[in-house]
Amino acid sequence: MSTTDEILANARARTPGQPYAGAVTPQEAFALLQSDARVKLVDVRTNAERDWVGRPAVADAQHGAVQWSLYPGGAPNPDFATQLQNVAAPDDVILFLCRSGVRSRHAARTATELGYKNAFDILEGFEGDRDAEGHRKTVAGWCKAGLPWVGA
Repeated sequence: MSTTDEILANARARTPGQPYAGAVTPQEAFALLQSDARVKLVDVRTNAERDWVGRPAVADAQHGAVQWSLYPGGAPNPDFATQLQNVAAPDDVILFLCRSGVRSRHAARTATELGYKNAFDILEGFEGDRDAEGHRKTVAGWCKAGLPWVGA
C-alpha cells in the first residue's frame, strides 16, 4: 500500500498542467480516506443523486456534500464557495467526487481558484461512464471498484 505522500505525488504527476492539484483513482481516494484524517471527500453531485443513487461509505467527519449544480434544472450552485468553506479548510486535502468525473474536475479547479491548495479530482466518479446498454456502475467508478457505499 502506498503512503499518503506517494499517492498524492502520483496524483499530481497524473495531471500535469491542470489548474488543480491532481487526480486520484477511486481506490487511491479510499486509501487516502482510510489513512489520513486531514483528507476530506466532497461529493459535488446533487442532493437527489445522493438520495436516489447512494454515496460512499466514509466517516462522517471526512465526508461533505456541496452541490456543483442544483436539481432540478442544473443551474450552477451560487453558494458553492460558502458551502465548501463549511466542509473543508483551505489546507485540507480535498477529494472531489461526482457521477462520472466531469463536475468534480470543475469543482477542483474552482476550489483551487478559491485558495484551496490540495484540491483533487476523483477519476471515474461514483458511478462511472455508461456501458453499451446505458447502465452505470459497470464500467468504472467507486461502485465498480467494489469500494464501500451506502445505497439509496
